[in-house]
Amino acid sequence: MSENSLPTNSAQSDTRTLLWRLFSEHGRQHISKYVMAAVLLGLGALATSTTAYLLKPVLNRMVSSDGFKELRLLSFAVFGLFAFRGLVTYGSMVLLSRTGNRIIADVQMRVFKHLMQQSMRFFHDRHSSEFMTRVALSANGVRDALQILVTSLARDILTAVGLVGVMIIQDPMMALIALSVVPVAAYSLSRLIKRVRKQARRSFDGSTRIMQTIQEAVQGSRIVKSFNLEGLMLRRMQESVTDVERAANRMSAGMAISSPMSDALAGLAIGAVIFYGSWRITVTQADPGSFFSFVAALLLAYEPAKRLARLNLEIQNGLVGARLIYEVLDSPAAEIPDASQPELSVTQGKIAFDRVSFGYRDDEAVLSAMSFVAEPGKTTALVGPSGGGKSTIISMIQRFYEPSAGSIVIDGQVIAGVDLASLREKIAFVSQDVFLFRGTIRENIALGREGATQDEIIAAAKKANAHDFIMAFSDGYESNVGEQGAQMSGGQRQRIAIARAILKDAPILLLDEPTAALDSESEREVQKALNELCVGRTTLVVAHRLQTIVNADCICVIENGHVVEQGTHGELIAGDGTYRSFCRMQFGDVVMGSPLAV
Repeated sequence: MSENSLPTNSAQSDTRTLLWRLFSEHGRQHISKYVMAAVLLGLGALATSTTAYLLKPVLNRMVSSDGFKELRLLSFAVFGLFAFRGLVTYGSMVLLSRTGNRIIADVQMRVFKHLMQQSMRFFHDRHSSEFMTRVALSANGVRDALQILVTSLARDILTAVGLVGVMIIQDPMMALIALSVVPVAAYSLSRLIKRVRKQARRSFDGSTRIMQTIQEAVQGSRIVKSFNLEGLMLRRMQESVTDVERAANRMSAGMAISSPMSDALAGLAIGAVIFYGSWRITVTQADPGSFFSFVAALLLAYEPAKRLARLNLEIQNGLVGARLIYEVLDSPAAEIPDASQPELSVTQGKIAFDRVSFGYRDDEAVLSAMSFVAEPGKTTALVGPSGGGKSTIISMIQRFYEPSAGSIVIDGQVIAGVDLASLREKIAFVSQDVFLFRGTIRENIALGREGATQDEIIAAAKKANAHDFIMAFSDGYESNVGEQGAQMSGGQRQRIAIARAILKDAPILLLDEPTAALDSESEREVQKALNELCVGRTTLVVAHRLQTIVNADCICVIENGHVVEQGTHGELIAGDGTYRSFCRMQFGDVVMGSPLAV
């Protein structure tokens, strides 16, 4: 075996494996429809072969008047056969289209469901536009690969086999001459497959970059305009568009070259057949009807044979999308529901970190054997320099990430061993970066608790100090928030998020710098809402603005993944530690009316 043949055999094995997987996972459940479509296409192939076969008896008897009568009968027969073929083709196309659309819908839902079961680490490693491209576009590849197989097997192969049968019956020697070009065509076209597959993948990657650029330009429009980045974004778009265009052109060229190759080989075969057939008729007095029937079958076989020659190219083009889909589906899901795990039962809301260690990278620890307790019904504040691990603590309580060592315990239950949905059901979360979903203000608040009534939504908005500004909008609670809340100010978005958390009414509240990006007036309004939200709940709050947490029941100072100090504001000010230094940097020598001794 030559060195060059190894990749080809491997690619062929991969193609067969992937095709079988497509059939077993997506085609098998629609097998009855595919069989029906194949039967209809097969009937169309039979009609085509019959048309060619009927030419022999008529042409042999054209020398007599009865022969011309049969020719008139043949015209009706040909019309009927072609009309019949049109009807069965229509039926097969409708069946295949509906089945294909169902497969696309199923694949898109399956991929999206799988994405919803992935961990935060999975999403952080990839750009969101990559998922959009795979779900929106690559699912078509699954449908296309299956439909190409069905139409090729049921229509093109049966048509070609039927017409080749007619050719062999009419003249075996001419059939051998005509079919002699098939190996040459197969070898020539097989060399195009690798090139087409490579360019199809490049086209997808370029399309993903186009979506990335558009998404970043729209979502980051303020930064783009503020920093005069329009030229940069245009260059990025131009590079991506050019890459896609170049890949598409090369792929089209690879696909298109099959047409002149097929035409040249077909012309060679037809020319050889005509030359040999004319010699037989004129020299050996062979049957002219067989010759013309043979030529008709050969000409009718040209198009299905041409499509079969391109079959591998078409399949590889479709399998590019299927491979991209399976790259997502084959990635292990980290958040699969486990019915064997008990639900979290929160009786008090005590949260304990017991020697917890964690790092986003293996060689970089964010938390190192961290231990602390957030007492039930009280507010515990996490302060410290950026990068110390405060937001990581908030994420780990929600099990966005799993600790590499140690355990997190809520009311005596290790959260790693409880049902994940029940854990997050007991937690309300408000972050600095508020995310509002497409829809109205009412719909965004209602996400806090499914089935909430309008009165409950309004009550939550009032507690969040959001009701007045909501009613100031022309449509009130039915006002559209815009993309990610673009129609509202930062303080308004934050209070809607707080209203959502109030409506959830969870016993544990996690706040990740909820007022960091607000002006003083908005911060006062949001802080009032937060004070209402914290009542009666175990609250952990991450804060850089120390004035927002001076009344916390316990303040934990986090530095380099450790709790270096903890106590009340007064206790920590009385000491001469890290917290006192933070306060001096923010407030000078007077902290909340208490002088700082030097």
